[in-house]
Amino acid sequence: MDAFLLQAFIFLIAAVIAVPLASKLGLGSVLGYLTAGVVIGPLLGIVASHETENIQHYAEFGVVMMLFLVGLELEPRNLWDMRHRLLGLGGLQVGLTTVLIAGVSIVFGLSTNMAIAVGLTLALSSTAIVLQTLGEKGLASSDGGRASFSVLLFQDIAVIPMLAFIPLLATQSSFELTFMDGTLTAITDAAGAPTSGFISQLPPWARPLVILAAVAAVAVGGHFLTRPVFRFIAASKQHEIFTAAALLLVIGTALLMTLVGLSPALGTFLAGVVLANSEYRHELEADIEPFKGLLLGVFFITVGAGINFGVLFGDFFVIVGLTLGLIALKAGVLAALAFVFRIRGSAFWLFTLGLAQAGEFGFVLLAFSVQSGVLPTGLEERLLLVVALSMLLTPALFIIYERFLANRGAGGEEQEMDDIDTQGTVIIAGLGRFGQIVNRMLMNNGHKTVVLDYHNEVVDGMRKFGIESYFGDPSRPDLLLAAGIKDAKAIVVAMDDNDKAVRLVEYVRREFPHVHVVARAYDREHTYRLYAAGARDIVRETFDSSIRAGRYTMVALGHHPFEAERAAREYFKLDRKNLAELARLWDPLLGPLENKPYMEKAREINARMDQAMMGQVTDLKDRTERPWTPPPKGSRADD
Repeated sequence: MDAFLLQAFIFLIAAVIAVPLASKLGLGSVLGYLTAGVVIGPLLGIVASHETENIQHYAEFGVVMMLFLVGLELEPRNLWDMRHRLLGLGGLQVGLTTVLIAGVSIVFGLSTNMAIAVGLTLALSSTAIVLQTLGEKGLASSDGGRASFSVLLFQDIAVIPMLAFIPLLATQSSFELTFMDGTLTAITDAAGAPTSGFISQLPPWARPLVILAAVAAVAVGGHFLTRPVFRFIAASKQHEIFTAAALLLVIGTALLMTLVGLSPALGTFLAGVVLANSEYRHELEADIEPFKGLLLGVFFITVGAGINFGVLFGDFFVIVGLTLGLIALKAGVLAALAFVFRIRGSAFWLFTLGLAQAGEFGFVLLAFSVQSGVLPTGLEERLLLVVALSMLLTPALFIIYERFLANRGAGGEEQEMDDIDTQGTVIIAGLGRFGQIVNRMLMNNGHKTVVLDYHNEVVDGMRKFGIESYFGDPSRPDLLLAAGIKDAKAIVVAMDDNDKAVRLVEYVRREFPHVHVVARAYDREHTYRLYAAGARDIVRETFDSSIRAGRYTMVALGHHPFEAERAAREYFKLDRKNLAELARLWDPLLGPLENKPYMEKAREINARMDQAMMGQVTDLKDRTERPWTPPPKGSRADD
């Protein structure tokens, strides 16, 4: 018991220290966990290798939980919308990369079965690192970010058949492999056939029937039984019991799959897909996520602690060369696919460099390949180093993209924008949910608009609905000139890239001061940046809806609709006035807490606003406000 508590303490304190530091440095939590493992393992020797192996067996269940959560996210409707990139980009990336890596592995002396296992393992990229980095840098909704997500999603799904396929590559006898200048001997195993569970006692003809029955039980039970069961449990209003039921579902499904000789990850993934449209989906995600995150974190720590630095320094140049070669090969495949699928400009480089590393599932597949007798332990150690080093280099790849390639093709021939053959009085820069509503409102009132967006799939989708739009970066001067910015009366800046939105406002206010600018702001700081750039009609994307929600709440609490409406209008007017005062004091080089004049004005405004809203300062109210007729009783007007 003491030894277990000591190990738990060491692993947790390593995670608590390393992960926040790694996140602060922009390296991501996965690399933080890996670094923590390296420190407590090879560097300091606090944790022995046999101890990490014992813990890893339990921590691997985090992968099972991850695949359950992946399944919960896969609604059929969303999959259908992204089917072309999901199957095209994702399928070709995994297939081509696997074939090329397997071919190179055969050249180095691996057998065909081993080469295929290595190719499947290294074809995957790091979902955790890439998605987190894209989110932190605001690139998730860009064309390159969406293409990357499609590939990562396909890779996560592809792990399931990979886990089922790898045991089929095992041989009945031991094999010998000459790797560079050393000889490695693999274990002997009759992998591929179930070695545990009651199914191994059944005759061969009965095994497929039992497997199909187990899969059907997961599908049918998940669809018809889980809802009444969760409804019954939820009625008890005991949250810990619902959490226990969620864990029971995952563990029970994994156990059933294990008994019939299938991968537990396959069963939990299927259960997640079945429950993707369930009303309890979000509750299940919330309950499982902490366990998944903690177990995966421990798993990555054990991987870092298990890295053999003796092997690394023994074959340093070989392993580093293999790592760089892997990144170059994957980047080449990704670049070719980006060209075929018309991913251009900065999105091309983001897609190519962002997915060029190996992924966390590589650790799982390598361990599984050794357990199945497909790969020898010595080769696994070298490949683990290649996977880990490629992940450690990922932040450097994103830095290269940001500093040297993010604006590549902004004005060159690479960026193939649409030819604009029409002009209007209003230019809509960005066709997200915000821009779509503004565009419809203007069109319905007889105004001619020219809509620009740099997301291919958004433009194609709008055209199918009959909304004329053009692909291209709205912040590019040549595109704005083609859209008729010289003769336009107004431009609506609704781009989801905050920096480009600010640059666009600066350009329009400087070159075409006659054009009225209406800009969408992501948050208060973005509002200040847009104000400094010259915009005056700035709309925070959630501000108006929040005011309306407050008005509804006041009515629900017993306030007269007229009183609630007047409070909403007063708050809007005061906030608009106060925001302009604060914007003039905002300093981009200082945070709000370090800016003393800003903080003093903010405190003054808060006190003044509280008094005004409580009715203590009557002179701030607009006594000339026109009479307002409340809506009929029971109705709710969305103004």
